Order: sequence, then structure tokens, then C-alpha cells
Amino acid sequence: MAMFRRVAALFRRSHMDREIESELREHMQMRIDDDVAQGMSRKEAERAARLEFGNPTAMRERVSAEDTTLGLDSIVRDVRYALRGFAKSPGFVLVAIATLALGIGANTAVFELLDAVRLRSLPVARPDELAELRIVGGPSFGLTERYYANFTVPMWQEIQRHHDPFAGVFAWQSDGLTLGKNREGRHVSSLEVSGDFFNVLGITPWQGRLIGPQDEASCKAWKAVVSYNFWQSDMGGAPITPETTLAVEGETVRVLGVTPPGFFGMIVGDRFDIAYPMCPGPNPRRDMFMYSVMGRLKPGWDLARASGYLASLSHGLFESTAPTGYSAKQTEHYKSFRLEAVPAGSGISALRERYDASLRLLLAITGLVLLIACANLANLMLARASVRQREIAIRMALGASRGRLVRQMLIESGLLAGIGAGLGVAVAQPLARLLVLSLNTSQYVIQLNVQPDWRVLLFAAGVAALTCVIFGTAPALRSAGADPIAAIRAGERGVVGNRERFSLQRLMVVTQIAVSMVLLVGALLFVRSYRNLVTLNTGVRETGMSIGYFGFERMKIAPENQAAFKRQLIEEIRNAPGVENAAGTTHILMLGGSWTHGVHTDTAEGSSKFTYVSPTFFKTSGIPLLTGRSFTDMDTNNTPYVLIVNQTFIKKFLGRGPAIGVNVRVIPEPDYPARTYEIVGTIPDTKYDDDLRHETPPMAFVPLAQLPPAAERSWVAVMIATSDTAAATNVVRQRIAAKYPEMSMQFEDFQQDLRDNLVGDRMMAMLSGFFGVLAAILVIVGLYGVLSYLLAQRRNEIGIRIALGARRGQVIGLVMRDTAKMLALGVAIGALLAILAGRGASAMLFGLKAWDPLTLGFAVLLLTAVAVGASLLPASRAARLDPAKALRTE
Repeated sequence: MAMFRRVAALFRRSHMDREIESELREHMQMRIDDDVAQGMSRKEAERAARLEFGNPTAMRERVSAEDTTLGLDSIVRDVRYALRGFAKSPGFVLVAIATLALGIGANTAVFELLDAVRLRSLPVARPDELAELRIVGGPSFGLTERYYANFTVPMWQEIQRHHDPFAGVFAWQSDGLTLGKNREGRHVSSLEVSGDFFNVLGITPWQGRLIGPQDEASCKAWKAVVSYNFWQSDMGGAPITPETTLAVEGETVRVLGVTPPGFFGMIVGDRFDIAYPMCPGPNPRRDMFMYSVMGRLKPGWDLARASGYLASLSHGLFESTAPTGYSAKQTEHYKSFRLEAVPAGSGISALRERYDASLRLLLAITGLVLLIACANLANLMLARASVRQREIAIRMALGASRGRLVRQMLIESGLLAGIGAGLGVAVAQPLARLLVLSLNTSQYVIQLNVQPDWRVLLFAAGVAALTCVIFGTAPALRSAGADPIAAIRAGERGVVGNRERFSLQRLMVVTQIAVSMVLLVGALLFVRSYRNLVTLNTGVRETGMSIGYFGFERMKIAPENQAAFKRQLIEEIRNAPGVENAAGTTHILMLGGSWTHGVHTDTAEGSSKFTYVSPTFFKTSGIPLLTGRSFTDMDTNNTPYVLIVNQTFIKKFLGRGPAIGVNVRVIPEPDYPARTYEIVGTIPDTKYDDDLRHETPPMAFVPLAQLPPAAERSWVAVMIATSDTAAATNVVRQRIAAKYPEMSMQFEDFQQDLRDNLVGDRMMAMLSGFFGVLAAILVIVGLYGVLSYLLAQRRNEIGIRIALGARRGQVIGLVMRDTAKMLALGVAIGALLAILAGRGASAMLFGLKAWDPLTLGFAVLLLTAVAVGASLLPASRAARLDPAKALRTE
């Protein structure tokens, strides 16, 4: 009960203070009366009592400190005192909180995106038990160790039969479907899943039921489940009944149920609309690597033990599922693969591979911006502490301990940091959404939940605590360590004349300049790198190019007639009004995807990229023919096989010899038999991969009409050259839709697609540039504030110099020399740090080195201009000082 009374007393502290003070007076009076009774005079007795009991304020604090609840109360009183002080300095408080909110908000926004992409678990039951099966030993056969579609149906079936470490396993792949019929259809995201997909993940239906093993076994009738978002947006949230159907790929599909709202699939950053069961058929292909395989570990199994089991299973699995049609060397390589288990609780995402390094670098950049802000705030706190030096000295003279004063100032810093962090978390939400929007492309919209979770809040709290320590500790220790007698003697002017006192402020300005140098160099490097990529001559026509993808699977064209149909379709597109030229191809340069063949010549052996193109391809894409001839309509599967190769192919396989007429032998693969091609033409090197940083690989082009019959597919990509892509695309769409109503079509702007591939570089250029400019602004504010404060402290000195005959230019030179020293030291340190930091980001640059002299020089000029601009105003003000007014205060 006594403790409760004490806690309740916190809310009536003034009453408790009066009680303690009254009790102390009574004790002192009793001691005085005792001493008087023993013969002392009252004056001597009062003096002896004061000496024994000490300072009343200090005694009251010692009494309060004996009670823990009263210690808590002293903190509450310090908070109230700090808030009253803030009310007297609203400008300082607003600047401090706004700076912290922006700094902490930017850091939290970037971390929030990292959290959503890398740290957050899938919205499934017990995600920590999920494991993904990976193939180790690639790349080959279209496999990579990072991509998530590396299993064939026979491999999956073997894993289904041998999955001892797992309570259940499932396979899936991400795909796309056309919703609706014919030309009215639109593209939707889909998942093809095995029967146990939802059962193993522990997903329960929102409505109806989900796909089960019985659905995988029945392939005659299409069945599907839909996501909650699709159900709401496209189906109006209507109840699911046995009669609920959708038109998908021209077929009627029965809808079984709806997944719960939080489930988006297995790919972080993406969402599926429709999920449908696998239907492998009786003789699945052994060379189609298209599925990801995952499982839920049994109790008692961990990833290491599961990987050991899978490794022991690997030899028999790959032996029994080896694809046919490959060379003996390739087949042996396939059989050397092994399986391992890796964590899968956070799902799969290409965003991690593509943007993880960028996001981590952005987090470092925003951290540096926050460091500059903290240095500014520390200088503001030091200046404010100097103004309050007399107040602090009086409190110390009245008995306040140095620890108590340090605590008071740290509480003030903590309050600012806490308020700034709270506002920073609020600011982080729109900033995080802007970050996500900056990663969207014209063809792909990222779907990420960037709502704050416990990790984000913990991160913001940690950043707030760190900022409090950075900008609050030094001013607190400096203020509490001052000599109270000297402070009181200095009067309202504070402690002046001691330049060593300002070394900490100068050090913080040097720190700001150094960090700003790093940020400016980084910003310039990323902006110039992005410019290099945008202006790069790829060797291919980019403007006035539209890409059309035409699918004719529903037209039921026989495989032997597909080559002729493609030629006819391309010719109809070429003859459309507004079209300059058109060409068909199996691969659009620089937009991802490729096909590689092993090749032999008389002098070398290796692999090359292969693309099958129509005769007008090189003219349409603007690639000049250097030697030999182009393809013609006479190049078919009934004539000798021919090739056109690039310069890298010639260097790798032919050396310095002539290329025209050389025979190239292609190693057989499924659907692609062994063939011998004759080189009939050569072209210059062009860019090939969707990452323009990659070197040009060996490239070989084959006539589209010489595509092996087994490799024919019911689609073709057509490059359309035109002066007006929008108008030409509409004309082509209308003409083809009118003649072939069952054909599916999708059009893209080639140049826009290339720009979309640079979205990560664009984001880094924009954001690093923004933070670089922000850093320069903070340097201006910091340098201006410090110089103004230092000159105010040196007011008397400058007045004496002017009174003794110093000219205006000399006074300005005095100030600018101070600036020059800080600038030179900061730039030197910053340049060294920028070079060291740039090495870690060199892989993200194009056409530049981290130590690029032009970039470093330009950054130095920018910072010099910033420093001079920030220094001129306080210097000019000091030079116009009236010495009589300055000396009157002495």
C-alpha cells in the first residue's frame, strides 16, 4: 500500500515537495534549538545547522533520490522542464524535429522496403518450416542456381516418391493466362500448382474449396481457384457456387474457391489472379525445366540434415530423369547435379537479386544524410547550451550534480529524437510507396505490402536512440563540464575568448563536409552512369520500334504449316499502312531470354547465342551487314543451312581468318538436331542481354524458315519499324484481329522496354542525386550556423581588430580562412572515403570508375561553391560590425 501511495504521489508532486521541505526545516530548527540550549548563540547555531545539513536544494534532491518512485518523478519533472524550455525556443524545436523526421523517415522508408522484400515471412502457416529444393552444379540446360524454375515433371515425380525429410512437398510455376475470349481477352497472372500446394502451405479457403490432389489427377476439365483481390475486382465478390465459371484461354473454367486476402502466392512483389492444377500427362518432357519445388520439414529435421538426404538421393534421381537428345558430355554433366534444401519461409523474389544491392546502398546513403543532420543538430545543441551556460552554472552552484545536468540534456535530446522518430515513421509510409512506384515499369507493377511491422518500428526506435546519442551526448557533457564560476563571471555573454572551446563545432562541420563529399561523388557517379546507359549506342534501332507478340495456338494450325503461316503474317504486318518494315524473330535483343547452342569449328569449340530471324530482320532493326549477304526467302529447311555471325563470334571461333564460307557444326539438343551451317554474312557487335553492362556474347542468326520443325511454336515476335508507333500499332491490331479473330496479340514500345530495364539505375540516379543535393543544403545550413555562432562569440575580438584599422576585406579574409581550413580537411577526408566506398559500388556503375577524376573534381567545385556561399553572409555581416557597439559590452 505504501508503494501505491508513493506512485500516486507522482501526480501531486508539489505537495510532496512542500512536505519534504517542511520536514527538513523542522529538523534544522530542532538542531538549532538543541545547540542554543547547550549555550550557543542563535546565530552560531543557525550557521552550524546550515553547515551540517548543507544546501537545502541539494538535501531535498538527496532525500528524493532515496525513493525509486521519487527518482522516476524527477525524470518526469525533467521532461516537464524540457518541454517548458522547448516552448521558449519554438524555432529550434521545429528545425530539430523536421530534420530528424526527414532523416529518420528516409532511413525507415528504405528499411521498410528491404523488410518487405527480404525479411518478411510468407503469410502461411509456420513459414520457418518451409524449404526450397535447389539444383547445385549449374548453370546448364537452362538452369541457374538463383532462378526458381529448375525442375522437370519427371524430376518432380521422383521427389514426390522420395521426400522423407518433408511432411509434404509441392511444385509450382508462375505463368500468365488470357482471361476472356479472343481479342477481348486480357492478360492475368497465374500459378500452376501441384495437388498438395495449398495443403502443405496450410492455406484455408475464403470461399469454396482449394485445389487438392484429386484435381491434379483429373485433367479433362479445367478447374481453378482465384485470389481474393481478383474475386473482388473481377468477380464482384459474388458467392462461389458449382456453376461459377470463367473464360480462360478460350475455355470455360470452373472456379472452385477463393484464397484468403493475405495470400499473394510464393513470389514477393507479385500477386497471382488464378491458380490451376498441374496436368503432366502420360509422357511428360524431360527437357522442360519449368517448376519450383518446395516442402515442409518434418519435426526433428533441419536444413542441413535434409540437404544430406537429398544429396544421397541425387545420383539416382538425375540418372533416372536424364533427358535424351543431348550429347554424352552434356548428359554426364546433368547426372553430376545434386540437390540441396534452402530456407523458403520468406518466399522467392527476383527483386532480391535485382535490387537488393541498390536498396542496401540507399540505406547507407540515407544513413549518411542522417549523420549530417545529427552533426547539424549537435551544433545547434552546443550553441543552445552556450546560451544556457549561465543558467546551468547557477543550477550547479545551487547543488545540482553534473550527472543530473547531463541527464537533463539527454532527456531533451531524447524527447527531440523520440518525436522525430514518431513523425519519421509517418513520413516513411509515403516515402516507401514512392520507392515502390519508382521500381514499377510500363509492363510490370510491383505488389508489395510496405506497412510497418515490428522490425520497422524496432529499426526506427534504434535509429532514434542512435541519433540521440550522436547529437545529444557531446553538448550534454560539454555543458555539464563547464566551470560554473567562469560562466557566471562571463555574464550573459557566456564564455568567450577561448577558441579551443569551438574545436568540436569545427570538427562537426568537417565531418559534414566529408560525408557530403561522399554523397555528392556517389550522386554524380550514379547520374553519369545512368546517362551513359541511356545514351549508349546499342547497335540496334531503338526509336520508332514496336514489338508485337502474336499467338495462334487457338487457330489449330498444323506444325508443318506454321512456318508458312508466320511468313504470311509478317508480310501482312509489313504491308499495313504506316509500317516501314517488319521482321519476325524468336528473340528480341536486349529484352531478356535467349537460346544457346554448343558449336564446333575447325579451330575452336564453345557456345554461342542463337536467334532465328526473318530475312528483313537486319534492315528492320538497323543492324548493318558488314560482309557477305543477308537472308532471303529462299533460305528454308530444304536448302543449305546458313548463318550470319557477329564480330565476337568470329574472334572466338575463327580467329583472324575469313568468316564467309566457314562451316559451323551445332551440337544436338532436344528439338534441335545436329546441323552444319555455312557463314554467309557478318554484322557488327550489338548489345544482346537485358543488362547493358554485360559484354556482347558470340551471336549467330539463322533464317526463321530454318527453325527445326520440332522447335516450332504457336507464336512469333515481330519487330515493327514505323515513324508513329501508336498509330501503326492500332492499325496492325485492327487488321490482324479482323482477319484472325482467334489470334492473341500484345504490343510493347521497344524503347520504353529498354528504359524499363534501367529502372534500378534510374532509381539510384534520382535518389542519390536527391540525397546529394539535400546533403549540400545541410552543409550550407550547418556551415552558416556555425560561422554565425562563432563570429557572435568573437564579436569583441573583431570589433577590436576593426578599431585598430583592419579593413573590411581583411575581416572577410579572416572568416574565409577558417572556412578554407575546414573545407580543405573535409574535402580531403571525403575524397578518400568516396574512393573507398565507390569500390563497393563499382559493379553498379557503367563506363565509370569509382575514382573518376572528373567526378571528384566537380564534387570539389560544388562543395567549394556551397562553402563560400554559406560563409559570405556571416563574413560580410562581421565586416560591417560597428566597433563602438561591439566594445560597449566589455
